Amino acid sequence: MPERLSPEADWNSLYIDGEWVDADADETIGVEDPSTRERAYEVPAAAESDVDAAYEAAAAAREEWADTPPARRREAVRNLVDAVQANRDAIQELLTVEAGGTAVMAGTSVHLALDQAEEAATFPNRMGGVHKESNVDGKENIVRREPKGVVTAISPWNFPLNLSMRAVAPAIATGNTVVLKPATNTPVVGGLLFGYLAEEAGIPPGVVNVVTGRGSDIGDAVAGHPESDAVAFTGSTPVGRQVAATAAENLAVQAMELGGNNAHIVAADADLDRAVDAAVFGSFVHQGQVCISINRHLVHESVYDEYVDRLAERAAALPTGSAHDPDTVVGPIVDESQRDEMLGYVAETVEAGATVETGGETVALDGVDDSLVVEPTVLSGVTNDMAAACNEHFGPIAPVIPFSDVDEAVELANAVEYGLSGSVHAGDLGVARDIADRMDTGMVHVNDQPINDEAHVPFSGTNASGMGGYNSETILNLLTETKWISVQRDAREYPF
Repeated sequence: MPERLSPEADWNSLYIDGEWVDADADETIGVEDPSTRERAYEVPAAAESDVDAAYEAAAAAREEWADTPPARRREAVRNLVDAVQANRDAIQELLTVEAGGTAVMAGTSVHLALDQAEEAATFPNRMGGVHKESNVDGKENIVRREPKGVVTAISPWNFPLNLSMRAVAPAIATGNTVVLKPATNTPVVGGLLFGYLAEEAGIPPGVVNVVTGRGSDIGDAVAGHPESDAVAFTGSTPVGRQVAATAAENLAVQAMELGGNNAHIVAADADLDRAVDAAVFGSFVHQGQVCISINRHLVHESVYDEYVDRLAERAAALPTGSAHDPDTVVGPIVDESQRDEMLGYVAETVEAGATVETGGETVALDGVDDSLVVEPTVLSGVTNDMAAACNEHFGPIAPVIPFSDVDEAVELANAVEYGLSGSVHAGDLGVARDIADRMDTGMVHVNDQPINDEAHVPFSGTNASGMGGYNSETILNLLTETKWISVQRDAREYPF
């Protein structure tokens, strides 16, 4: 167990069966601070044998944990809440170092993780069964809810803390055991941290296990392990398709939150103050590296020019720089490949005829070679088929697309393969609701922006944005299965 929770701690072990153990392979993975471009620390690169050991531990522990009284499981999750609260500052520092999280992002991540764990703490008492009347005389039907078994959690790098918590906490609350595989960029705050928290919470050995490693090396072994009964994955659609196919070979149930290309629709009668306020947050928080951020701004042509001007003015004024600066709003992109891809989309969009109203370049940082900070960027004259609009750009980029009427707005919003989130601004709430009803997406927010997550409300997408879902009854149902037990109280007559 690390002596203290900080980037300076030794994160050189895997967490398996309640122990901090060396990986079978000698290889390590360096973790870079996106703000400084310096190596922060190294973590083990697990081998497939380490993955097997993690699943063996989870499988061995699952029966006893499933039989643990609900009050004890509730206490375990409540202890997780206390452990996060007690280590809030250190966790926020880890989010800054690993994920390039600004003060707003880090604080929000902790808040969301606590919300997820608090909701999960109610699950042990929500697993009760029901009695059903029978069509057979003298028969009693009992339908009970039981844990799935071993849950595989594969978390992303953009919001690693809360997106790991929303799988881990419900899994252990419902009597399952867990193998957690975090993203390569964020192996501590999305992974090994949970070993530390499990120890702090007094969770028994084998209930929570963490393996770090590259997806190219151990991804298939994790997603397709024969001991895995459920897979909770958050990430890109291409990787998600591969994970889903691999998990399906074992008939593991799946919660898959994948990519998004979310539309922010602004009608002619919208309150532009509110629409722009929402747009600035929805596009630029955490550098736009949010699956449910605004990917396209669809704005009625009568207010288009004013909207573009106001959005560009606000974007240009946002403080940019190192995530270690508490005043920074737009910090670094997580790595070079992500940065280069999004800037490539901007270049292609300009070549296709769009105009850069503000941004479009990187921000130089003192003492940093090849900065990962991208200027908040607003593009006008965009069409739905341009690169920054038709792709999930996953950056601080706001392509603004005009529309002439509500039907066109809905058509543009739905003309992508994704269906994760979206938002609508209109003065007439009836019109706004009509637009929201017609948007082919799992979540829509009226007179707000798409980045909303409340643990007691279902969170899911449609189409290429995934299947299954998270939060509340959605994840409770996925991580448990129903068992029908009938009791024939009276003698039954059979036809032969």
